[in-house]
Amino acid sequence: MEVKITTLSENTANHGFLAEWGLSILIEVDKMRILVDTGMSFSATHNSQLLGIDLATIDRIVLSHGHRDHTGGLHKMLRVMRREVEIIAHPDVWSAKYTRHDEKKEQYSGIPFCRETLESLGARFNLTKKPIHITEHVLTTGEIPTLSDYEGIEDNLLVREDGVLHPDPLADDLALIIDTSFGLVVISGCAHRGIVNTLRHAQKLTGGKAVYAVIGGTHLYRAKKDRVTRTIVDLRDMGIKKLGVSHCTGFYAAAKLAEEFEGIFFLNNAGTRLTLP
Repeated sequence: MEVKITTLSENTANHGFLAEWGLSILIEVDKMRILVDTGMSFSATHNSQLLGIDLATIDRIVLSHGHRDHTGGLHKMLRVMRREVEIIAHPDVWSAKYTRHDEKKEQYSGIPFCRETLESLGARFNLTKKPIHITEHVLTTGEIPTLSDYEGIEDNLLVREDGVLHPDPLADDLALIIDTSFGLVVISGCAHRGIVNTLRHAQKLTGGKAVYAVIGGTHLYRAKKDRVTRTIVDLRDMGIKKLGVSHCTGFYAAAKLAEEFEGIFFLNNAGTRLTLP
């Protein structure tokens, strides 16, 4: 079983590609093309053209959560695709999300388009808290339980309900699992619920299979050193064979991961193409 992974949008880019804060990753497996997230704006569609990828051939779109740096490119994506496409996400993807930067006033950070506009362009939303099997070997995590004692949601991420802002539990945070003969390949958007929580949940859903590869965001860029250290210990215990971090991992965490996982680690930038195993 072969898995092709192409990163269309990310904070940094390989030579000739456009970089943008956000993430968008295309997976080709089981004769399906599945797009995880759409980046912040137009970088994913721009880079797809450079890579010779016809976006009209995408079979499904999975939204890892509702933040605009993962959903803002959806409008442009749908206009280029020009057809109906199923979009899999958690119901809370449409919640009114805000981010507070330092002491500044909070800013809206949710999906920057109304649902009706996206549906008029062909979006067909499949919203559920439960895992969804896209193919026999590909499924979403659904809602991820937070079980580890050191992974938590940052307090600057907020949600507005009934006119009041309160901490966002990011229940909509999910990942994509590819269950292969050589182990699990997990595609993470931001891992707001914790990358270790995400991987353990993926293992639970698939009968405890080993994790072969982790690709995507790990949301460690604001994490304290202790959390980074404990994350490294847990990842090492899982015996991961490939670790390609993106987006919200942060320089310190990426540097520590590169040091601890020499020969396994790589920066998963825009324009990166990978074939597994």
